[in-house]
Amino acid sequence: MPLHTSIRSALRLAAVAALAACAAVTVAAEEGAKDYSPAERAIFMSDHLAKVHAPATLNYTFRRTGSLETAFDDKVAIQLKPAADGSCCSASGEFLSGERHLVLPDIDEAKANPVILYFLEHDVRDMQRLTKGQQGYFRKRIRMAIYDGASLRDVSLKYRGEAVAAHEIAIAPYTNDPNRSRFEKFADKQYVFTLSDAVPGGIYAIRSQVADKDKPAGAPPLIAEELLLDGAEPNGTR
Repeated sequence: MPLHTSIRSALRLAAVAALAACAAVTVAAEEGAKDYSPAERAIFMSDHLAKVHAPATLNYTFRRTGSLETAFDDKVAIQLKPAADGSCCSASGEFLSGERHLVLPDIDEAKANPVILYFLEHDVRDMQRLTKGQQGYFRKRIRMAIYDGASLRDVSLKYRGEAVAAHEIAIAPYTNDPNRSRFEKFADKQYVFTLSDAVPGGIYAIRSQVADKDKPAGAPPLIAEELLLDGAEPNGTR
C-alpha cells in the first residue's frame, strides 16, 4: 500500500475512533449501573433519521460570533443515502468550508443524526486549539455532563413558520471540573441541543456559548456558535 494511502487510511480510522468516543456515552457513574440517562438516549441513541426518505440532504447554517475572534457564517450539509439493505441511512458530511473545513468519516447504518457528532468533533478540536488541552479530555467531560448533569425542558419553536414541539438539553461540562483552572477563560462554556421529531433529521439546533467574564452582564459573549436547521429560527427570535 502506498505511503500516502496508508496515512489517509490511518487518519480516517483516527477520525472514526474520535467520533466513536463522542458516541460511546458513559453508561454509568458507578460500576454495574444498567441504564442510560434521558439526555444520552435523546442525543445519541434516538432514531433521528426514522422519518427521512433517502436519498436526502439535511442542510444547516453555522454562525460563529463573539469578541474573541472574527465572526463568520458558513454551511453544514449531511448527505443521506439508502443503506445496503435499502433502509436509512448511510451518512456523509460537509462541515464548514475553506480553511475551516472539517474532514469527517462517513457513517454507515446511521440512526442518530451524525450532525451531533460532527458538531462535537469540531468543538473539541476548537477547544484544543484555544486552550492547548487534550481532545480526549474534553470529549470525556462532555460525555459525563450528558450522562449526569444535563437539564431538559420542553419548548415550542417555529419551523418554516409553523409552531413545533421540541425539547432542549443543556450541559455545562467544565463548570465543576477540578481542572478548570487550566482553561479558566472557557470553563463556563454551555451547550444546548434542541431536538424535535417534527423537523427533518430530528435536530433543530445545537448551540454553544462562552460568556466574556471581563465584560458586564448582558455584554456579547466571548464565543458563541450556532448550528441551525434550514427553516428553523435563530436563537432569540422565538
